[in-house]
Amino acid sequence: MKAMRKTTILFCSLLVMALNIQAQSYKLPDYTTFTLSNGLAVNLMEQHDVPVISVSVILPAGAIYDNSQSGVASLTANALKHGTKNYTKSKLDEALDYVGASISTYSGKEYAGLSSKFATKDEELVLNLIKEILITPTFDVTEFEKAKARTLVSLTQEKESPRSVIGDYNNKLIYGNHVYSNKINGLESTVSQLSVNDVKNFYKTHYLPNNAAISIVGDFSTKEMKKSISKLFSSWKKGKTLENLVSQPVVPYNEAKVLLVNKDDAKETTFYIGGKGISRNNPDYIGIDIVNTLFGGRFTSMLNDELRVNSGLTYGAGSRFNTYRYSGTFYISTFTALETTEQAIDKTLEVLHNLHENGLDEKGLTSAKNYVKGQFPPDYETTGQLAGLLSEMFWFDFDKSFINDFEKNVDAINLTKANEIIKTYFPKDKLQFVLIGKTEAIKDIAKKYGKVINVEIKEEITGEY
Repeated sequence: MKAMRKTTILFCSLLVMALNIQAQSYKLPDYTTFTLSNGLAVNLMEQHDVPVISVSVILPAGAIYDNSQSGVASLTANALKHGTKNYTKSKLDEALDYVGASISTYSGKEYAGLSSKFATKDEELVLNLIKEILITPTFDVTEFEKAKARTLVSLTQEKESPRSVIGDYNNKLIYGNHVYSNKINGLESTVSQLSVNDVKNFYKTHYLPNNAAISIVGDFSTKEMKKSISKLFSSWKKGKTLENLVSQPVVPYNEAKVLLVNKDDAKETTFYIGGKGISRNNPDYIGIDIVNTLFGGRFTSMLNDELRVNSGLTYGAGSRFNTYRYSGTFYISTFTALETTEQAIDKTLEVLHNLHENGLDEKGLTSAKNYVKGQFPPDYETTGQLAGLLSEMFWFDFDKSFINDFEKNVDAINLTKANEIIKTYFPKDKLQFVLIGKTEAIKDIAKKYGKVINVEIKEEITGEY
């Protein structure tokens, strides 16, 4: 058994070394960038290992633009595939199924997008379908009503799962009435009132080439692909530049608050503890990621060790910096039995306190840096991952150094810098709590941690807490 254990440890050590060597040698493959006359940014990256092509399109058409029509951005993205000028929904689905290709559309907090993967031999067909979906959607009324009905059902069902809605409560608590608090899939009261004309109007305003980018990675000739994309998408008419909503400042909170969400039948308490975070382009992002990896970003983290392994209070605990273009949140997340709610919260705060009081040591920092470097190259192996990366770089205005200097930037984080990062970016005072559980059982506990705001999980997440 001892020999086997030594062999396992040796194998793991060699694996970490191999991953670190891979990270050190990884550079972003060359790619070509150009812009069409209508403002559409185009990225083309050849990858000839496998005869496939991946496409990623990104546009500023996320939930932050919903205004009073919460959910319209999400329904618009969904409705793009309900039919086009030359294809009904069924014909579109049939054409994709026949060649084994995929096209999906989505909407997030800040942006909407399209992703696709197909065999190189089907390039002409699928690129034409992508063009139709983006430029000539018909927004079929019947299909829209079906999608709307499904959304309303999901909005009702998600209230049965605290982990499905706690992020939305946290955003509302942190951001108040700022657009970053907008709920991606909408509210029942607003979605129920949306019509296909609302979706059409949102599309006309937000699906514009001059605010968008298309990234294509795979087995193709850059010269020929440039001709194809120019021909297909030059007819996409540009529009007005959108107002920069998200750069508006977030109103700061000045006291610790506890949003206590009542779920009468809850047998456990699900909670977030945190506060303001960082934007994605924060210059200390890599250092923050390294510190958070050790604190709560991996299974063998401080939080998980204390709350799961050592105390048995939960099956898992972690922490995350959720980042956007201009802002972000930090939160610790876990769940525990109702009767151990206070113990679990106190233990969580103890781990956070110890992080601030004791900082990191050299051994822990080295471990976290190796882990981060080891996770890095596998994120950018496939054509789909690379296409998504180029879209992300467009959105956050990153250049190649974002990837090429990664190893150097990780190595540059020393113990002094890591401990400065803890003091600067990890919330310590005026913490914001979201607790979802049976209020009757935990209301007195909640008072320990800040001003308590009581809401019902059956209610809509509206207003400012």
